[in-house]
Amino acid sequence: MPQSVKPILSGDEVELTDLLSGFELNATEPLASQVYRILHDEIVAIHLIPGQRVSEKEVADVLKASKTPVREALIRLEIDGLVEVVPKSGTYVTAIRINKYIEACFTRLQLEIGAVRRAATGADNPADVEELDTILDQQLEALEREDYNQFFLLDQALHQAFFRIAGIPGVWELMLKTQADVNRMRHLKRIKNIRRGPAVMKEHRAIVEAIRQQDVAGAEKALVAHLGSLEQEIQQLSTNPALLEFIENQSSPSRRQRQTRRPSV
Repeated sequence: MPQSVKPILSGDEVELTDLLSGFELNATEPLASQVYRILHDEIVAIHLIPGQRVSEKEVADVLKASKTPVREALIRLEIDGLVEVVPKSGTYVTAIRINKYIEACFTRLQLEIGAVRRAATGADNPADVEELDTILDQQLEALEREDYNQFFLLDQALHQAFFRIAGIPGVWELMLKTQADVNRMRHLKRIKNIRRGPAVMKEHRAIVEAIRQQDVAGAEKALVAHLGSLEQEIQQLSTNPALLEFIENQSSPSRRQRQTRRPSV
């Protein structure tokens, strides 16, 4: 995200033009893929908020691209469930769907349990554990700087490394396709100051230590303690009404109607 644009703290929109004005497309890479990544990351980070209109023409104008790659990117985002096309109205960022979020949490927990168990079983390469330690050190530095975006990226890198060490990197890529609402919720919690950085670091170190010791059961136990059960996730949602209020407000039909309404003449 361009540094000149402040993150959303209250659910207020940042204009699409302002969000995208700092990005430049690289002519040597497929334009549709670049537009997709930019819009995907802005949606997941809650810079483009649920219910916000995404104009194909505006995106093309700001990124200095033709409509074709933008249209292709929006089709991919629609397949991902991150935007929806409303006939005679436009394309909008989808709501964070609680049922899909819970399902995605379940998917991640089950797949990652398998990954850390396999990683602990085969963690006989010192370089693998050294990589995990390096990521943890970098993540702690990001936390101390209060660089929460970098903290998130390093969090992703650590969990991806579990799958790579387990010898199943493709499963990580498969899982990512289900995690858009999980990652949007993680960013939303950060925006709403629901943060647990020190606890996350402690939990991460417990997982890595179990992998280092080739403690299969310990790795699973540490991961479950870190990600939490579905029951714990549901309980956390119920005790944080600000999250549900944001989701409901930004996803309401009245909000979309306000966006598309034109002044009378």
